[in-house]
Amino acid sequence: MKSLKQLYKIGVGPSSSHTMGPVNAVERFLSENDGHERYVVTLYGSLALTGKGHGTDVAVIKAFGNRSVTIVFDAETKCAHPNTMDLAGYDDGVEVCKMQVFSIGGGDILVAGETFVESENIYPHRTFEQIKDYCKHNSLRYWQYALRFEDDGVTDYIRNAWRIMNKCIDDGLEREGTLPGGLNVERRAKKLTQGCGNAESAQTRQDRIVSSYAFAVGEQNASGGVVVTAPTCGASGVLPAVFGYASRQLNFSDEQIHRGLLTAGIIGNVVKTNASISGAECGCQAEIGTACSMAAAGLAELYGMTLDEIEYSAEVALEHHLGLTCDPVCGLVQIPCIERNAVAAMRAINAVSLATFLADSRKVSFDAVVKAMYETGRDIPENYRETSIGGLAKLVGGSNTIDKK
Repeated sequence: MKSLKQLYKIGVGPSSSHTMGPVNAVERFLSENDGHERYVVTLYGSLALTGKGHGTDVAVIKAFGNRSVTIVFDAETKCAHPNTMDLAGYDDGVEVCKMQVFSIGGGDILVAGETFVESENIYPHRTFEQIKDYCKHNSLRYWQYALRFEDDGVTDYIRNAWRIMNKCIDDGLEREGTLPGGLNVERRAKKLTQGCGNAESAQTRQDRIVSSYAFAVGEQNASGGVVVTAPTCGASGVLPAVFGYASRQLNFSDEQIHRGLLTAGIIGNVVKTNASISGAECGCQAEIGTACSMAAAGLAELYGMTLDEIEYSAEVALEHHLGLTCDPVCGLVQIPCIERNAVAAMRAINAVSLATFLADSRKVSFDAVVKAMYETGRDIPENYRETSIGGLAKLVGGSNTIDKK
């Protein structure tokens, strides 16, 4: 498994796969192929089908700077990966260089024909069972396991990630108006901060506040704000909502939150290593499901639960997202994405509550659920894997793209 710095990436929304990944691809391509007269970038699969709504074309053009670049949307050609893009350079009208890149989720890219080098894997274990056994044998918490193998800079990195998550909540709670993109979605985070007076139960208050934090981050992401992938931009509101509530309402310290984020990161890393965190590859179960699982594990750590109870919390959270499709209306990370972050945040808290009572009777391991999620995701029809041609995107939007003026 790779460093948590590769999981918790800091960048501009709305999509880690559709904006951060393609920008990284352009930077990699130009590092080897700069100085040509013009460039052509061809987007395939999900990048082509939802690229307009996600702002992929805008991000790519910006990444090329003042260079001449043409964006081509090819939704017909089938490629090895659903997020595939070709980058080519031309001189005198002749193609002189070309690179095919896959945006594999969370802002990560893979150049066709290459593999991740083994040196990038800093953890000696791959499965959650291996990690848990190691922790039990060495009397470690999961956050301590992370610190044992990460470099000295990870503490400051996590501290900064938490600072940005908090800022995203604060900024989102202050903003009003409608989100960009053409759907005229109203910002609702600030509205959710308004209570119901004495008629509001403690449970309703908790749900409302947690949801307000999730909406705040989701709306910031949708408007191109700076977020932390957890594990993706589209699912970036779940962890801040849960940990924001724990910090602001339950008075957990920043140091405790940092430990929770490290624990959550181990969960996210296991999913990313053994399955996928890409909605285009495995549906939204890979994004929101993983985020919910991460948040549940991190919250369980805050409560001082046992290693087995933390695993059960993560397992319950992911298991009950199995089969969740990715069908963003008009390719925008707004409907149902923003609400989905809030629902997942509340579900993470519920998963921890359930684990408090039932962890000793569980029958399903976290590794088994990760494997099931990956198999389920690969079986989900393409229409429901971030293509915006099925589900809500078809019934509500009527079209998978919105022309940008």
